Amino acid sequence: MDNTILELHKKILSGEITITNLVKEYVDRARADSRNIYREVFSDVGVQVARAEAMLKEGKATALTGIPVAIKDNIMFAGHVAGSSSKMLEHHTASYNSTVVQQLIDAGAVIIGRTNMDDGAMGSSTENSAYGPTLNPLDESRVPGGSSGGSAAALPADVAVITLGSDTGGSIRQPAAFCGVVGLSPTYGSVSRHGLISMGSSLDVIGPLAKTVEDAEIMYNAIAVKDSFDSTSVARPEGIPTLKKKLAIPKGLFVNGGCDPEVQSNFEVMVEKFKAEGYTIDEVDLPHFGDSLAVYYILMPAEVSSNLARLDGIRYGDRLATESSLSDVYNETRGQLFGKEVRRRILLGTYVLSHGYYDAYYNKAVALRGVIRRELETVLAEYDAIITPTTPTTAFKFGEKTGDPLAMYLSDLFTVPANIAHLPALSVPSGKDSKEMPFSIQFIGAQYSEPTLFALGKTVENVR
Repeated sequence: MDNTILELHKKILSGEITITNLVKEYVDRARADSRNIYREVFSDVGVQVARAEAMLKEGKATALTGIPVAIKDNIMFAGHVAGSSSKMLEHHTASYNSTVVQQLIDAGAVIIGRTNMDDGAMGSSTENSAYGPTLNPLDESRVPGGSSGGSAAALPADVAVITLGSDTGGSIRQPAAFCGVVGLSPTYGSVSRHGLISMGSSLDVIGPLAKTVEDAEIMYNAIAVKDSFDSTSVARPEGIPTLKKKLAIPKGLFVNGGCDPEVQSNFEVMVEKFKAEGYTIDEVDLPHFGDSLAVYYILMPAEVSSNLARLDGIRYGDRLATESSLSDVYNETRGQLFGKEVRRRILLGTYVLSHGYYDAYYNKAVALRGVIRRELETVLAEYDAIITPTTPTTAFKFGEKTGDPLAMYLSDLFTVPANIAHLPALSVPSGKDSKEMPFSIQFIGAQYSEPTLFALGKTVENVR
């Protein structure tokens, strides 16, 4: 793709383009776009531009200095609305910068707007946004994926150079796959969650969506810092892991169906291409890999139920029933300002945490999560990565799955294991189907193996 970070960085350094003109071009383009990619294009970018220009003049420019960036609508940027594309937080203005935003500011990047997403980050298509769906720029009759749909769509539309999203069970990688771009879900704890509006605190990560693997690597290196504001934040180990040139495929990956034949065929083609590059690829036993989706849809709603309890119109969120009883305030505010999918997950989460069902569902899911993590770690001690398609289908049409939540949830079939086990995963475009919609391949690596994943992703870009 054109207009990558390094291409623009070189032009800025050479004087071929100016930061002021570059940002203006992207802001104008973003405002003119009609695909509902942005919730808001910021009107106060001038201060950021001036800072970037000063860094350039002083010889302090980084690769991100002056680069137009968009952030998902659940990431805090002081003085700007962070609303999670929800009516509940429509007027919620961030009082502080998230750590990732502060890292971008320190690098001289210019944050030009906040992107559309599924309400509360709950969805796989951006159809759940309280402000209408985002259209996929590759085919406007199809979804861009979710919940980071706006952040993914911004890249093929070229209304941002690079974007940030959040990933709880595939919400960076799945829309990246649907929009034909690169998506990284980093190792849990390597990127601070401070300033992210929480969905599932033991699952959430912030990561980049990018036009190329190299751009994703630049962004990851800029935002992956140990942060005292986040108790789960950890310092990345030094050094680059040795590439073993060994990849693993879970046995029975396609046995249960649910994967489009074209997706499976593309995956098999990519496997052969890696073999031609000298990689050893083995099928390995991962008996509980397929159970990850069930575990996820118990743990995630439970954490949603807990995290969203504070959004009641009193502590946080807009309030509807100002003259009613406390119970009326709760019922009206939460009943009307939360979308249907949000209410569904709160109810499910409350149920699995309730007396009599906590042991039957939640505790068993926690125990199985540990089993899945150990199985994956055992395999990854021997292999560079576990490889799968990113999604079982390419981008589907609007309305195709909205009436069947279980079918929608299956979009996360291959992505949730990484979040369950706190592992990094990279999605890279790997071709196109008969309708010219992108395929994508996913690499799940050991903790802190992002450099290995980037090397594998660059191989895909070279051979696809």
